[in-house]
Amino acid sequence: MSISRRLADLFRIKANKALDRAEDPREVLDYSYERQLEMLTKVRRGVADVATSRKRLDLQLTQLQQAADRLQDQAAEAVDVGRDDLAREALTRRAAVAAQMGDISAQRDALTGEEAKLTMAATRLQARVEAFRTRKETIKATYTAAEAQSRVGEAVSGISEEMGDVGMAVQRAEDRTAQMQARAGAIDELLASGALQDATATTAGRDDLRAALDAARGDQGVDRELAALKAGRPAPGIGGGAQPRAVDAGPPDEGARR
Repeated sequence: MSISRRLADLFRIKANKALDRAEDPREVLDYSYERQLEMLTKVRRGVADVATSRKRLDLQLTQLQQAADRLQDQAAEAVDVGRDDLAREALTRRAAVAAQMGDISAQRDALTGEEAKLTMAATRLQARVEAFRTRKETIKATYTAAEAQSRVGEAVSGISEEMGDVGMAVQRAEDRTAQMQARAGAIDELLASGALQDATATTAGRDDLRAALDAARGDQGVDRELAALKAGRPAPGIGGGAQPRAVDAGPPDEGARR
């Protein structure tokens, strides 16, 4: 198969699918009903045209009959006055009029039969159109109910396009919420373990804390030195060391004074 043929088939398939999605059976039924009404109107117009033509032939027959009667009277009058030539002429014309009347009568009879056929066809077509209209309305009502039921079912089951989008949005929101909660919990754990420092604390605040700790440690060193001095020990941390104090031996012994 050639590429052009395959492309043409693919385009036809895509077009058919698009038409199937865009086609509404109710609109198709309404369009078919309108076409049938147009056809019925044309048939009725044809019946009216045939009836008009038949009426014209009836008028012509009436006129020709009047002309034939007048020529018959003229022929009789010509005979009364002894003008056979005029009587013959009148009768000749009357014969021609009678021939025309015969042709027109045949045409009128044919039109009468055609009018009867068209009238019967119009009656049958009108009955079919009325039956189609009833069936069309029934099908439209059934389709509308089925469509509404299908949409309700899709909405309840969540398989419709709109509800599918809503479900996806809710799922994404829940995923983002869980992700943010996990991130917040991880940051709290890192702050509690000291792996991260609180960025909201200012530098001046951290310096004040260090100064207070240093002052406390200095006070403890002074207290230790004071305790050592009271105990007669050299103060810890003082360079060169201190000489021990002489111990008082008390009064001299009696033997020593002798």
